[in-house]
Amino acid sequence: MKVTGDQALVKKINKSIILHTIRMHSPISRAKVSEVTGLNKATVSNLVAELCGQQLVTEAGPGESSGGRKPLMLHFNEMAGSVIGIELRVKQLKAVLCNLGGGILHERDSVLENHDFPYVLGQMQQMISELIATAAPSHYGLVGIGVGVPGMVDEQGVVLFAPNLGWEMVDLRSILESAFAVPVTIDNEANAGAQGELNFGAARDVRHLLYISAGSGIGSGIIIGGELYKGARGYAGETGHMTIEAEGKPCSCGSRGCWELYASEKTYDNPGLTLPARTTTGLVKYALEGQPDTLSHFNSIGEYLGIGVTNLINSFNPELIVIGGALSEAEPWLGEPLRRVVAERTLPYHKQQLEITFSRLGSRGTMIGAGFSAVMHFLGNIRVTL
Repeated sequence: MKVTGDQALVKKINKSIILHTIRMHSPISRAKVSEVTGLNKATVSNLVAELCGQQLVTEAGPGESSGGRKPLMLHFNEMAGSVIGIELRVKQLKAVLCNLGGGILHERDSVLENHDFPYVLGQMQQMISELIATAAPSHYGLVGIGVGVPGMVDEQGVVLFAPNLGWEMVDLRSILESAFAVPVTIDNEANAGAQGELNFGAARDVRHLLYISAGSGIGSGIIIGGELYKGARGYAGETGHMTIEAEGKPCSCGSRGCWELYASEKTYDNPGLTLPARTTTGLVKYALEGQPDTLSHFNSIGEYLGIGVTNLINSFNPELIVIGGALSEAEPWLGEPLRRVVAERTLPYHKQQLEITFSRLGSRGTMIGAGFSAVMHFLGNIRVTL
């Protein structure tokens, strides 16, 4: 099939390529932009001038010279606007106001007392309004809102099924866009977390990545060939509901023995446990003191995380596994049993050149990634596939 485009489309594509090159490599000279993109210097110069006029790119003073006049360096203008990134958890709502470069400007969080949609929506709208009020004046103002939710989301931003919330067919994007009159992106929270790590965290320049969001449930963001993989209908990554115990505990999804029943914060509510706290943050404090029940439970969670991670490694053969979400706070106690189980159970060739690490963004990865999706929507991340 022949693919063609008029001059306006070609210009739009080239402009997007130049902008994202500057965003990723700032500060950078025009000559280096030309070298990296393969575009001629005249094209780069003309389109950079337009980007400067739009206040998305700024010039600052001279860089290193290889002979002759020192070049002016180009910078991505992170403060040209702002975005809000939100993570909806089972028991908590968290949000950040970020600049266009992913830098956190303000942060909010609140406890969710129930999952009734009108109540959660009210909490979300209040949090968004508070963050908008804190935003400093900028050229573009608030350019978008990104939300990561623990469930299946379609391309129209409808939450199809979120078993841990009891939600089905919730048109969250349309509701928020009507309320705040800015573009809204909705995605699975693990996909958002993967984007956060890929662009700002432990997974920069990684081509094959599995991001495991371990908190109130478990989900996975899958990066294949540097691109987020969503599957045929957009629902890939619901790994928390893969069965690891054939006749295991019943799950809210309707199945049994799901991974997240054994390796997430759901385990804190298991009857018979004598834990001194029922949150990861609370348990970390006791783990630091060497409290035996806490240490034993973190060891169990780590082992079960290792079992599920082994299945994913054998299936996808990634180069990097990143453990994120609320449980990443317990890295000192989860890391050893997780890696031990993976070493014991993973196929030998799959272990070669494999790295397992915990999120550098900690529990903020999903919020930052959700905000990044809103930034990309604003900047017009054009891709052409032949």
